[in-house]
Amino acid sequence: GSPFGLSSTVTLGIISALGRGNVGIADYEDFIQTDAAINPGNSGGALVNLSGELIGINTAIFSRTGGSEGIGFAIPSSIALDIVDSLQKTGKVVRGWMGVAIQEITPALAKSFRLPEQRKGVLISDVNENGPSHAAGVKRGDVVVAFNGKEVQNVSQLRNLVARTIVGRDAQVKVLRDGKEQTITVKVAERPTDEILAKKEPSVPKEPVETVKPPDNVLASLRVQGLDAATMSQLNISAKITGVVVTSVESGGSAEAAGLQRGDVIQEVNHEVVKTLEDYQNASSKLKKDELAVLLLSRQGNNLFVAVNPK
Repeated sequence: GSPFGLSSTVTLGIISALGRGNVGIADYEDFIQTDAAINPGNSGGALVNLSGELIGINTAIFSRTGGSEGIGFAIPSSIALDIVDSLQKTGKVVRGWMGVAIQEITPALAKSFRLPEQRKGVLISDVNENGPSHAAGVKRGDVVVAFNGKEVQNVSQLRNLVARTIVGRDAQVKVLRDGKEQTITVKVAERPTDEILAKKEPSVPKEPVETVKPPDNVLASLRVQGLDAATMSQLNISAKITGVVVTSVESGGSAEAAGLQRGDVIQEVNHEVVKTLEDYQNASSKLKKDELAVLLLSRQGNNLFVAVNPK
């Protein structure tokens, strides 16, 4: 690289980690981490091994000062070659797409979805009805434990495995459903643009519904109401979304500790579908006072599972 305008500068370091994700630099992250000094002007430069072979492209650093502090990141050369090949063939970066929303599994969620101890995986929180996973039979609540024979450890890894799969290829996706493993064949499609994925159905008016008395259990600190036209318009909720909306979360309660927010739409309580206030009241009343509750939420157009633990 050419840090601070000093061309032909070489720095030395070790590789601290491979496959580093969740750094917050980009949507797709699979970085090589190194303590070789990377400074302004090094981005786009070569990261080479002791044999002089290119192994990465210097990309970014963690720094409080703007200069190198020993934590640098480089894009692996294998990914760079895939991107170059895609640009040469199509004029754009083409990524594989399964059509699912995924999230990390907390210990509480692992217990609820009957994931064996020490077993890693990624939870599917939503399935796009126009995506390849829906056509293949993948369901919300499935836990992906392997993709094309590789064990899945986290969200970042699965996202990258899918993105690098050639569009049109069949992928073998091993999932855990109701405590049992099964393998589903999914034909990987091309990821649509962000604009297409962000499109929402227009909301339609619904009759306003009164709130209900909170249950005497882990959900006692939540206040909910039915979805009415004004609320759906205010929160930009799609007409396809059904459930009850959280109007307030009491400070210091279990729901606040679990991260629930005003405006969340509760669609399931312990895997029971909630479409109306009555559904919510029936499902929440079945919870014992010291019982864990797993909620399926819709938040700003995205679905996610949240476990609410009793204090």
